[in-house]
Parts: sequence; C-alpha cells; structure tokens
Amino acid sequence: MVIVWINGAFGAGKSSTARELVDLIPNSTLYDPELIGGAMNCLLPQKRLAEVDDFQDLRIWRRLVVDTAAALLAEVGGVLVVPMTLLRQEYRDEIFGGLAARRIEVLHVLLAPDETILRERITTRTPDDSDPETLERVRRWSLDHIEPYQAARADWLAADAHTVDTSALTPAEAAAAVAEALHTGAAGSCGIVQTPEPTGETLAAGVLLFDERDRVLLVDPTYKPGWEFPGGVVEPGEPPARAGMREVAEEIGLQLDAVPRLLLVDWERPQPPGYGGLRLLFDGGRLPAARADHLLLPGAELRGWRFVTEEEAADLLPPVRYRRLRWALRARERGTVLNLEAGVPVG
Repeated sequence: MVIVWINGAFGAGKSSTARELVDLIPNSTLYDPELIGGAMNCLLPQKRLAEVDDFQDLRIWRRLVVDTAAALLAEVGGVLVVPMTLLRQEYRDEIFGGLAARRIEVLHVLLAPDETILRERITTRTPDDSDPETLERVRRWSLDHIEPYQAARADWLAADAHTVDTSALTPAEAAAAVAEALHTGAAGSCGIVQTPEPTGETLAAGVLLFDERDRVLLVDPTYKPGWEFPGGVVEPGEPPARAGMREVAEEIGLQLDAVPRLLLVDWERPQPPGYGGLRLLFDGGRLPAARADHLLLPGAELRGWRFVTEEEAADLLPPVRYRRLRWALRARERGTVLNLEAGVPVG
C-alpha cells in the first residue's frame, strides 16, 4: 500500500497536478483530505470549530485523514494520490507516523514554484463556484500562508520531501515530473519508523538520563508529535528495566552500565484509538559530558535530542508525559517509588 503525498503552498497546483498524476500511475486513486475538513462542519459543534483557525489543528481531522486513507486502500488497493498542504512538522509526524503504523508507505513530494509565480497564481485564481467574498477570503488565506510555507521549506520540508520546481510547468508537465521521480526512485519512501498500532493495553518503559547539571534528556521522534523520553514498548517476556536499557541502546547508541532504578509506575487510561496500559519510568543516572557528546540518533526514528530543565520540558512534552516527568523527578529527589493513576499519585 502506497501514498503519494503532494505537498506545497496553497496555490502551488497540488490538486490539478494530482488529477493529472492519477492518469499516469496505474491503479491509483485520488484522495483529497479537504473532504475530511468539510465534514468537520457537520460533525463538530460550532463552538469547537470556533476555537481553531484551521481544521488541521483539530486532532479528529488528523486521525480521520489516516483512518480514511487506510480504509480507502483496503477497499480499492493500489496507490493513493493525496494533494494536501502540510506545513507543521508535528502534524506531518502524526499523520505520516499513523500511516507507517498501518504499513502504508508514503512518498513525499513538494511542488515549489517561485514565490513571484505563486503569488500571481493566487491573485489571479478565479474558481467558477466561488462568490467574490469567498474568493477574496481564500486569496487572503493563501497569501497569509506563504510566509509559514517558506519557513517550513527552509527548516524541514525540503529535506523531508522530493522537490519539483513547477515555476514553468503546466499541471500535466508537473505530474509527468513527479511520475518520473517516482519511477527513478528520486522521490523515495519517507524514512519513518513503523510502530505497529497496539491491539490492547501495552507496557512501556522509559529511562530518564541526566547531564552534570541535572537536566533531563529528551528525544524528538519523527513519527509522532511532541518530545519523549528514551524508551518504548516492553516486548513479551522481557523484563521492563531491560527493555528500557535496550531502547536506550537502540535509540541513542548508549549502553547503560547498570540496571536502572524504578522511579514510578503510571496507569494510562484507555483513550480511543489508544488502549492505555502501564508506563514505567526508570532512573538511568548521570551522563558525563564525554558520553553525552557521542550520542547517536537513528534518522528514521529520532531527529534530535537535548538536555532540558523541568521548566523547559513543559514546552516540549505533551501534558500527560510532563506530569509523569514531574512526579518522576520528585520520586528521584526523595529516593522513593511512586504509584500513579492517570498522572496522579495514589496510595
């Protein structure tokens, strides 16, 4: 199962190129996530919709984009051609990671016309089915998003996707260029880890590692939003502490000298589509500066690491993981082990 994800700024010609590309790729189907965005007006209360400026900011939209793609491929097979702007890296992580978890390969292509041409296309766009007020709103929206697009392109987007300069290309020519890149392998599969979707409650072990200033090590996964502790799911029959040691070695190339000490056990409640389970955090001790300088990162799984203070972690970790970190640090200070239920100590 394969998806060709056509990215680019609003007005880059993604939809018209995608329609042409379907004719060039055998057994392919056009899938436009804009349809999922339109459904939000029917599914969600207006109060919730008023809280966001973009339907991509809705977690339900990101989930449904992945689930619908998987269901569509199960129904028709072959290749899905998906024209959709993705400028926020954390949303790319969540969506592409969800697809990878379903064993769906993603080929990421960026249509990148010159900015002058892009602005001209936006300002001269005249869809037949739009009234003047709606058309002007769409134009303004598209123009306002050129700067975020350029920032994303300079930061991560160009490195993540195969770029096709469409400044002088018609949609048919752009589609032919994309098809050629797919055929030659120039537009290769996204290097993202395939973490299988859980089918029941899971047991996961994380390891807290500290520098000489007692800052904690966090890693930035490519396959999901938000930072994380080194660690992962405990395999059947595997001791949790040893699982944490194994994950540390696999993720950052560090062999721990001793079995880490348990800091806390946290029960995570089921929250669809997740099943919850037990989350354990261990104290991996301090890393001398010389060892920290030699940490390694597998590009398909992690894009970065850093040592942070407890306060800095609040801006990087999702709330549930930050609560877990706070209590783990308190347990470390007190030399004890804490039992949590959904991030709250009990007993």
